[in-house]
Amino acid sequence: MSGIDLHAVAAVLAMVLCVALALAGWRMLRGPTIADRFVAFDMLTAVAVAFSALTAVATGRSAFLDVALVLALVNFVATAAFAIFLERKGRG
Repeated sequence: MSGIDLHAVAAVLAMVLCVALALAGWRMLRGPTIADRFVAFDMLTAVAVAFSALTAVATGRSAFLDVALVLALVNFVATAAFAIFLERKGRG
């Protein structure tokens, strides 16, 4: 990438992710239903995965990609478990 400063791009992306983190955190605290709060938690986890991937690109250390993969897998399992919980709760 000629002419593009990787650190400046990483800083801008980190600021965008911080805005997403703040908005999702606000929804998690204020969300009127448990489903709203869980979707906000899901978003917070996605932002954490994005931060980890951004850190891997900015530093060149692939260990952060392993962290991102584990976070994404745990997030998937938690989302599936919560969906099952909501489905069972809706029946009863």
